[in-house]
Amino acid sequence: MIEHLTRLVACDSRNPPRAMAASGALFSYLRAQLEGAGFQCILEDYGEGCVSLLARRGVPDLLLNCHVDTVPATAEWQSDPLRLQVRDQTAVGLGACDTKGAAACLLAAAEVTRGAAALLFTSDEEAGEGRCVRYFLERGERYAGVLVAEPTNCRAVLAHRGLATAIGEFRGVAGHASAVRALTDSALHRAVRWAARALEWAEAEQSRTIGGLAGIRFNLGVVSGGTKSNMIADRAELRFGVRSRPGEDPVALLEQIQSLTHAECSWQLGFVGPSLPAPGRPSATALAERCGLPIAPPVDFWSEAALFAMAGMPALVYGPGSIAQAHAAEEWVALEELERAFATYQRLMS
Repeated sequence: MIEHLTRLVACDSRNPPRAMAASGALFSYLRAQLEGAGFQCILEDYGEGCVSLLARRGVPDLLLNCHVDTVPATAEWQSDPLRLQVRDQTAVGLGACDTKGAAACLLAAAEVTRGAAALLFTSDEEAGEGRCVRYFLERGERYAGVLVAEPTNCRAVLAHRGLATAIGEFRGVAGHASAVRALTDSALHRAVRWAARALEWAEAEQSRTIGGLAGIRFNLGVVSGGTKSNMIADRAELRFGVRSRPGEDPVALLEQIQSLTHAECSWQLGFVGPSLPAPGRPSATALAERCGLPIAPPVDFWSEAALFAMAGMPALVYGPGSIAQAHAAEEWVALEELERAFATYQRLMS
């Protein structure tokens, strides 16, 4: 596992810039290891760094899915993020937890088993678009169950939040900042007033619990606009996201937040991901029992398991590591967690 993880971490798959191709080092390594373990591989390059590898052996009815792209390394890293280090029973490296550690476990389990298995590796999960999984689902392949690798401390997550992102463009009336109308005519002022109401609304939602999760998650990611301090801004842009509770429609929440504005603005819908379990779809309790996995409480993060569930396949989230380490500087995963995940994958592929 450590050998595989060392090689995977060394492959730069930061997203952005998502500069990956089917012929690159990462997917070449995955393919070589899996073909050596008796898998037939289908490699798809959809362009713009979206690459997927489906590896099949025998006639499996379970699909194991893992993304191999990572977030960029922040300036807080003290070590080389692309050089795996083993320290105090942990493996440290970019993506070690989210989710190259799971990928290394899958490769190691594939090597020591001969049973039917299907593995899907993708390269665009961190972009928040789910294009590779959506393209895969359009092929019409169906499985009795799907395990999506994300850090869950080796427990089965059956429910998580939905996700919707949007861009709001506020318009104002340009002019000299000395005018009293700057208070009402500035696009930035209008955007900030809306943002204050949106934050108050999100805070008020904290008292409501649905599907085991309290409140919503609302985040203003980017605020931009204006030219200089002595000019009334004629344009401002806000990029934001909302995470719904299980069973809620994230787009409906987005529309509620957008309705709080009293200013002239336009909205552009971004990525939308349903909650897990998907609306109108059963939970994956039976799948977790079949796989012998302990069940975890609902979680706040979103995963591509919801896309598989929307397509009618029971799906759960399972993988080594803690979400607290995902996207963090000096990202790490405990060796014990890797061993537990390996044992599970080995059992499922045997």
